Amino acid sequence: MQSEAGEGLHVAIIMDGNGRWAARRGWPRVAGHRAGVAAVRRVVERAPELGIARMTLYAFSSDNWRRPALEVRSIFSLIAAYLRIERERLKEVGARLEAIGRRDRLPRLLLREIEQCESATAGGRRLHLRVAVDYSSREAIARAAAELVGEGGMHSHEALERGLAAVLHAAGGDVDLLIRTGGEKRLSDFLLWESAYAELVFTDRMWPDFDETDLEAAVVEFRRRDRRFGGVPAANAETAAMAAELSGAALRTP
Repeated sequence: MQSEAGEGLHVAIIMDGNGRWAARRGWPRVAGHRAGVAAVRRVVERAPELGIARMTLYAFSSDNWRRPALEVRSIFSLIAAYLRIERERLKEVGARLEAIGRRDRLPRLLLREIEQCESATAGGRRLHLRVAVDYSSREAIARAAAELVGEGGMHSHEALERGLAAVLHAAGGDVDLLIRTGGEKRLSDFLLWESAYAELVFTDRMWPDFDETDLEAAVVEFRRRDRRFGGVPAANAETAAMAAELSGAALRTP
């Protein structure tokens, strides 16, 4: 279910490098997370102008609970502050916010800010902004599979795959372009199912330094690529068809 041109792109971003950005300056890691909030504002406001209709930002993975408790609390406080401060601005730019991931382990303050921001921006139509908090793609897939099994929906491999796709795509659909900042080149348990055919762009730029021009460059790079979804390049399609026809003719020759 790749995005149609008329629907706009689904861009996912792993916002990496906040802590290293701060450490290089001799600052505490939380200073990097604080600077990263400004980068979120920049890309969110630029996204619709670049043909992006859906954007999913990886704010806090389920594995991030392993970080020092002070850093975890600071990240949650920053997310809550962003939602509170940016709520009206998100409405103005036509963004609809949705949080994905577990909610049962989140602090009450953060959960309240999420719910209020989701409610306040529900009418947004220019950008579907999803923020992944306490998110694990493996867990999401396992939970969806368990739900289907409980409903008796796993009659065959094909039925399971269709069911999983329906559940996992209900909110965001397939990812067209996945960007990771900070120089690392891995997916880190982020939107694994939805990114099966995503184009990947990795950049050494740390997230706090990522800006509108970087986002535009990634989209331009995406537009250059030939997305084949397992097929052949468009330029070679006619040649492949002719080769198949000639091969069939040869087999039919006595």
